[in-house]
Amino acid sequence: MELICPIDQRCSNQIAALLRPPSPPLVQEYFEQLISKRRCQGIKVKQNGEFGKGVFAETDFGEEELIFKDQMLVGGQHPSNKIDCLVCSYCFKFIGSIEQQIGRRLYLKTLGIGISSHNGCESNSSDEDEDNHFVQNNHISENGASSSSSSTIPLPTTTVQSLMNGEFALPYSNKFPLPSIVSCPGGCEEAFYCSKSCAEADWESFHCLLCTGEKSECCSRKALLKFIQHANETNDIFLLAAKAISFTILRHRKLKASHPSEQEKTASSILGTDLSLLLEAWKPISIGHKRRWWDCVSLPDDIDASDEVTFRREILELAFTSLQLLKEAIFDKECEPLFSLEIYGHIIGMFELNNLDLVVASPVEDYFLYIDDLPYHEKKEAEKSTQPYLDALGEDYSICCQGTAFFPLQSCMNHSCCPNAKAFKREEDRDGQAIIITLRPICKGEEVTISYIDEDLSYEERQALLADYGFRCRCPRCLDEEP
Repeated sequence: MELICPIDQRCSNQIAALLRPPSPPLVQEYFEQLISKRRCQGIKVKQNGEFGKGVFAETDFGEEELIFKDQMLVGGQHPSNKIDCLVCSYCFKFIGSIEQQIGRRLYLKTLGIGISSHNGCESNSSDEDEDNHFVQNNHISENGASSSSSSTIPLPTTTVQSLMNGEFALPYSNKFPLPSIVSCPGGCEEAFYCSKSCAEADWESFHCLLCTGEKSECCSRKALLKFIQHANETNDIFLLAAKAISFTILRHRKLKASHPSEQEKTASSILGTDLSLLLEAWKPISIGHKRRWWDCVSLPDDIDASDEVTFRREILELAFTSLQLLKEAIFDKECEPLFSLEIYGHIIGMFELNNLDLVVASPVEDYFLYIDDLPYHEKKEAEKSTQPYLDALGEDYSICCQGTAFFPLQSCMNHSCCPNAKAFKREEDRDGQAIIITLRPICKGEEVTISYIDEDLSYEERQALLADYGFRCRCPRCLDEEP
């Protein structure tokens, strides 16, 4: 059965204009402004006929030196990770307190909260049942903070609640202060922030259309909840695509509000729609390399090559279902082309091809390592309070914030199997920015490259993985190893 999206047929010309690669001068201007705004001194994005775009050094860099920090354009924490880590929904810093981080995580685990629930802070358990829940401990491996016992020691929910609610303070936790929790301005219970400025920035850039609270500006909160549930149950990449569309719609509205009415009329009469404003609103997304998701997604290892056509068809149908739910939730007539299957597929494909893991180290791990490094007598005294919680957390006590994001500058970096740089979080990097540091000295004028894959793999394995990105690597190492 053919999938028919009326918007694709009705807006074919506008869709083609949105997906047309931006001109080299426009790309150059965009990145020069971005680099200047972010004060990323020492790099330049240049056009390259063979590889599209590339990042080049404008100065000399030493070994293990910071090249640049890249703030994400669109990103999100994995839904399942929200159970383990409470972070700012905009900058992804850990928030609350050490006690809240540990207590909340243990409490949600006792209630069996999983990713099937769109709201990580709600539970269907009654108060009467809560005291019957216990947190079971696990033995910590010797590689991490030590555990004094391999037996399980049940931790009553009331004890966990007292920690989560701030009624009990862990020793030395004041040495690991975290920003206070700021609630969502729309009233939902799934977005939290480290500051009022982050809350406002997220609301104005993305969240006002994707909030499930009472002050949400979406078309239908019921439809939005269905969309979020579908994404959580299938693929959270749909949540990123929704943020990209919300971002573009809100940019379009701001541009329209500041755009002279006479120029709007002129653009509308020439283009048949206000496409000039939509193209400008779409510009940050247009920069990213794109292909249809169902064409570029890698074939899973458990799918036989003979079933590839069926697999890609199922992916297409999944995206179609997600799009219909999103359209019902946040549709904007003036941005109608954004709700075409062609645009939706290319946005998801952009995340598939350009995404970088969003990782922020947990202060909970730092806290328990600090306790473990205390002088013997202080450590033993502290562990009287901390050990039951460490045991209850188990081997996963150090889980970090994890997600996926699109970083505009990082997305321009080309691959090499012998890269001179890497994405790496240092001890002081405690938010969602991408951090690019050198692996060896880089000279002025040299291209800065990273590896998209595990460079320790064999030549054949590397080429097979890179084929999913749509190219065959011809870096010096591959040329040397080529049969």
